[in-house]
Amino acid sequence: MAGRRSTAPAPGFEDSRDYVQSLARGLAVLRAFDGEHATLTLAAIAARTGLSRAAARRLVLTLQHLGYVRTLGREYSLSPRVLELGFGCLDSLRLTELVQPLVERLAQRVNHSCSMAVLDGQSIVYVLRVPVRRVMTVALGVGARLPAFAASMGRVLLSGLSDADLATWLSQCHPERHTPHTVTDRRRLRRIVDDVRNQEHCYVEQELELGLCSLAVPVHDRDGRIVAALNASMPYHAGASRDALQEVLPQLRAAAGAIERSLPAHCLPPVSP
Repeated sequence: MAGRRSTAPAPGFEDSRDYVQSLARGLAVLRAFDGEHATLTLAAIAARTGLSRAAARRLVLTLQHLGYVRTLGREYSLSPRVLELGFGCLDSLRLTELVQPLVERLAQRVNHSCSMAVLDGQSIVYVLRVPVRRVMTVALGVGARLPAFAASMGRVLLSGLSDADLATWLSQCHPERHTPHTVTDRRRLRRIVDDVRNQEHCYVEQELELGLCSLAVPVHDRDGRIVAALNASMPYHAGASRDALQEVLPQLRAAAGAIERSLPAHCLPPVSP
């Protein structure tokens, strides 16, 4: 997505003695690259990060020296070494080893793509995905991010926040309309999350993309706290909601229960805003 990306982790923190500006800027350079911007010039990196061209150049050269960025003529791209950062996290969570076989079996049973995600600020981040059929026009994989407010997994994860944390999260949320069906009113979103808490599942129909429906359930740790969300994505049709709740939901809940029983203590941190 084009445009500048903020380097500040939280309002006010960047003015404290604990804030390391150079680290934040270096990470902003890495985040400037995505599926739509696999290669970037220095000018483009500066524009997407809000940095001066001189600062962007120093950071890119440092990242190149460390092996995380490589040069392609006048443009730059991420090197495969950046995978160490993401997969190091996944290895520490033990998700692939413990959960993937369970999610693969779930995807086979329901014949829909199934995913697992965690909450990161205003986004959900995919930590596991088993594709069966492509429903979204945007390709999703491990590390992909979607706006939490409009995603079924996002609303499930938000249901795990305390009332105070949810109120803070909503105050910082700036919902954008993705389709005519997208819910953007914060008060209505709060009511939806409250319903998800009570139902322990969330069905979203065509809010992120026309033709896309999604059903999600929570994954709890041993203390009963929500640590992740599990979903199935399906194409829209007239009876999609009925089929999802009658046929897919029991399978999702059974898989979530199996995942919960397989997770060791403290394998995943509880959700936080």
